[in-house]
Amino acid sequence: MILVVGAGFSGGVIARELADAGNQVHVIDRRPHVAGNAFDEIDSHGVLVHRYGPHIFHTNADRIVQWLSRFTEWRPYEHRVRSVVDGRMYPFPINRDTINLLYGLDLDEAGAEAFLERVREPRDSVRTSEDVVLNSVGRDLYEKFFLNYTRKQWGLDPSELKAGVAARIPVRANSDDRYFTDVFQAMPMHGYTRMFENMLDHPHIRVEVGVDFAEVKHERFSHVFYTGPIDAYYDHCFGPLPYRSLRFEHEHLPHVTQYQPVGTVNFPNDHAYTRITEFKHLTGQEHPGTSIVREYPQADGEPYYPIPRAENEALFKRYEALAQAEPDVTFVGRLAQYRYYNMDQVVGAALAAARRFLG
Repeated sequence: MILVVGAGFSGGVIARELADAGNQVHVIDRRPHVAGNAFDEIDSHGVLVHRYGPHIFHTNADRIVQWLSRFTEWRPYEHRVRSVVDGRMYPFPINRDTINLLYGLDLDEAGAEAFLERVREPRDSVRTSEDVVLNSVGRDLYEKFFLNYTRKQWGLDPSELKAGVAARIPVRANSDDRYFTDVFQAMPMHGYTRMFENMLDHPHIRVEVGVDFAEVKHERFSHVFYTGPIDAYYDHCFGPLPYRSLRFEHEHLPHVTQYQPVGTVNFPNDHAYTRITEFKHLTGQEHPGTSIVREYPQADGEPYYPIPRAENEALFKRYEALAQAEPDVTFVGRLAQYRYYNMDQVVGAALAAARRFLG
């Protein structure tokens, strides 16, 4: 019997691959549901919501789409975001229209490129998120759109975070206002939870939710695939790895058919929350009311985001050295590998881990 700890993307994909190859698999999750952070459900008002904040699937990897398509149909969806600065909404990531609206200009694409080249603050060495943004868009756009959002999201200044955090956000001189530009952008037709239920529906898979790893860790298994926090596996013997958490404030607006013009609106400089997401944009659901969620970053709580700093990476490496010496345990996933993965990257890493195990 193989144990898979965690019924999110990593655990679900691994369990299905192993079961399809003929292995008996026992999947546990300490939460009372499958699908991990992608868990969605019909709220008490009849609206499909994502309990742990918005999850938008996007990828350029056709093999990932083909694998997941065994368990779901898809609804095409291109995510759009607006950012509120001084009471006005602007396209985000920053594009030509953002610049024109903000500064009262009428630049074409070449003009927007020239504008960005003129205002940027070149950095010979790009080491931090602050370096990335200043090198790309200059001081004013950095302070209006990035500085305070980053401080709220991470509890740190952009100068204290590795460059990769800001490098994930593009800057465009054209008018493309999509948040992602991947070839495939879609939502599971009937939700993520249904997709996971289909994925784990196999005669060789036994799923138990509401079960913590500590309750079964002393039982005998031929192999363990662990997708939880790697520091927790080792009882934080080197100290806890820092994670950023979130508090979600869900609200239903019964007589509002549409609350905001796009799926997500960012609030970099106002409020304690970072953003509001309205789920009907994502799902295409028709309903006389609407449901939204506000996200409040915080230090304590569920571990959502590994904090990308050099000292945290060094601490992770100490845990990783222990993990590499474990012959019968495979660590995979965002928390186990202390990496910020997109969903398609998690699927790819899980498929690779399962196939290495299967030889």
